[in-house]
Order: sequence, then structure tokens, then C-alpha cells
Amino acid sequence: MTDVFSDRLALAVREARVAHGLPVSALAERSGISRAMIGKIERGEVQPTAALLARLSGTLGLTLSELIARAEGDERRVSRAAEQEVWVDPETGYRRRPISPPAGGPLELVQIELPPGARVPVSADTYTFIHQQIWVLDGRLTFHEGEFVHDLGSGDCLQLGPPAPCTYVNATREPCRYVVAIAKR
Repeated sequence: MTDVFSDRLALAVREARVAHGLPVSALAERSGISRAMIGKIERGEVQPTAALLARLSGTLGLTLSELIARAEGDERRVSRAAEQEVWVDPETGYRRRPISPPAGGPLELVQIELPPGARVPVSADTYTFIHQQIWVLDGRLTFHEGEFVHDLGSGDCLQLGPPAPCTYVNATREPCRYVVAIAKR
């Protein structure tokens, strides 16, 4: 990710927060992210992790893809494979590639590659306004959905239930690739 993208992401987070009429302290309280970290994100001083961006976007009523699309400022209705920008979580190595066109719509498709041994926790509030399904393309994914644990292999598809804290886990020695389909409720 370039410094230009980090600056655009910082602006997108700040604009979404302001559009919701939230001071930094209110966003911090609702998202569980410290005011200091939100300040650093909004100033482009840090590259946030996938878990932080998911918490922020969920609290702001956006999907992660919507937040990133706002940062990219892209209104295309066709998403060419060669132009799909891959975002890598600096903490886990999780690779996220938006498949859907950036102009948005009622359905979003995102391809994820989860490295061997990676764990990505996502808070329940991320799922409060979306319906989501996970389709495993390659490898194995252990998905913790609240108290439920789903062991998913190639070709398996899981429809998420009511919002719950979730963790994506690749407990194997091979990468796991899956597609997440997201629709707003």
C-alpha cells in the first residue's frame, strides 16, 4: 500500500466519522479502539490491521470494502483482475483482494488468502448490518463464530448466523483461499 493510499484511507475514515457526527472519543468508545490509535489512523501515521479496519468500518456502518473503495475514490462498474489492488494486513500477512467493482452495489465479493498459522479476529459489531457467506476455494479454514467452530474445506460454504465475535484461523501449513460474499441487511 502506498503512502498516497494511506493518506486517502485516513481521509476516508475521518470523513465517515464526521458524516456520522461522531467525535473521536465516541468512535473510540463504540469501536473499542483507543482515541490515540484512531488519531494515528486519521493522520495516516499507521497502517491499520484488518481487525482494526473491520471494527472501524462496522462502527461507521460501512463494509470494509466500502471504506477501502472510498479511499480509492473509484467509481468503475467493472473490476479487472489485473487492477484489483491487494491489501496485506501488516500484522498477520492476510491478503485481501476486492473482486466486486468499486462502485458498490447490494453484493460484495472479496477474495482472501490466509497464510499458514494466521488468526484474524473480528468483533461482532462488524457483522451487525451485513449478511455474509464464506466459500473456501483452497485449503482449510477454521472459523470461530461465537461459541461455534466450523471446519471448512475446499468447496465448503458457510452462511454466518447472528452477529458474534468471529476469528478466521488457518491452522495448517498451507495457505487458505476463500471468497467472502457480503450483502447489507
